Amino acid sequence: MSEGYRLRPVRACVIFALSLWIAALAPLGAAAAPYAALVMDARSGEVLHAENADTRLHPASLTKMMTLYVVFEAVENGEIDLDDKVTISRAAAAEPPSKLGLRSGQEIKLRYLIRASAVKSANDAATALAEAISGSEAAFARRMNRTAKALGMSRTTFKNAHGLTEKGHLSTARDMTVLGRHLFYDYPEYYNLFSRRSTHAGIKSVPNTNRRLLNAYRGADGIKTGYTRAAGFNLVASAERGGERVIATVFGGRSTATRNKRVAELLDLGFRKAPSRVAVRRPARPPYLGPVGHGRAGKTVRVSGLVTRSLRPMPRPGAGEDVAVAVAMSVQAPAIEAGVDVAQGAADAGDAPAPAARPAQLAAAAGPATPAPAPRPEVLTRVSTAGGGDWAVNLGRYPSRYHAEKALLTTALTDIAALDGAPREVVRRSGGFDAQFVGLTREGADLACRRLQAREMTCFTVAPG
Repeated sequence: MSEGYRLRPVRACVIFALSLWIAALAPLGAAAAPYAALVMDARSGEVLHAENADTRLHPASLTKMMTLYVVFEAVENGEIDLDDKVTISRAAAAEPPSKLGLRSGQEIKLRYLIRASAVKSANDAATALAEAISGSEAAFARRMNRTAKALGMSRTTFKNAHGLTEKGHLSTARDMTVLGRHLFYDYPEYYNLFSRRSTHAGIKSVPNTNRRLLNAYRGADGIKTGYTRAAGFNLVASAERGGERVIATVFGGRSTATRNKRVAELLDLGFRKAPSRVAVRRPARPPYLGPVGHGRAGKTVRVSGLVTRSLRPMPRPGAGEDVAVAVAMSVQAPAIEAGVDVAQGAADAGDAPAPAARPAQLAAAAGPATPAPAPRPEVLTRVSTAGGGDWAVNLGRYPSRYHAEKALLTTALTDIAALDGAPREVVRRSGGFDAQFVGLTREGADLACRRLQAREMTCFTVAPG
């Protein structure tokens, strides 16, 4: 037997041992990532636990939460449509895993890129979204940073849309928790994406990277995972139990299993500390400032076809509201209900909330007008016990009873389905008059307020007593 032949088994053993050593280095790299955590009561924004929460760390694919937030904003404001086809660039197709497997030159609807980014955490889909909205990933990153600043994410800087490690691409556990809360309250119509165990992304079905926690933890319904060697195993998770909602964020987990275990412990801690009853105070939604650079002119935007929706015009201050109230107050109660049905008829027709019916439609449905009665000094209510509970939805405090009554009636005309026939009530308080819908269950009040907030209307729930 030759000496070369005798050495082959030795070489094989050395190569095998070296492979085991290299494989062992990957989890060690993740274990070295700094740890940070934050737990928040999503209803009030109160921080229930924090550890290294303001340390700037690598967010990994938690970045896609901001990517999707900006995309939702762009869709809502008519910059692009969910069914617009996006042509995949070479840069997007070349992104490393996790990825959907898009090819350069391929066309795919925007909605499928959103699903792939939210559920599969696909890097190629995230880059394609960025290029479709802003023309380039660099321009999109600037918009991400501007949006982060508007949301109060003071220690976050984005360099890309996918979250792969890049110098200066950093965030904190606190900032990512704030972003998760805004996703829940600002875009409730899209939030269900994050709880899907799997989804069809145009070319194939993809599993949720967070499905283990979604399956294992009662009440969990989102939000986003992330992993790179520099970041470790990250997760922003949200769960709801009995009307209480808690968000927990972890940076620097050592593995998927240990990260999920720690997040479950933090969610449990949050539910123990969170009060059972608290007024829901949604975070202030940032103003819409438009695309980076005041539009996409001059940029290479890889979108097939034209944008089919223009920006929604804003009504003159008070004009639309006064007309709607004048029409409603000039008819009998059954006619008001008929007008409300028209206003609600087109609701939920698409992914974004439908606008309210025009005053002319309300008047036509209501029938012949009768002389408007003088405003009554008593509380304006509607005889109904459909709510069947003791919770209320408060629209805010107004300077006069008339303005409070007007706000209640206008809101009822806008979305009666959200209120389920709840009686309207005006309560005199120190400093003004509270307008509220009463007689709701806890779940009904929370759902009604979320629907109104989706229509950019201010409200919060009020517990009994």
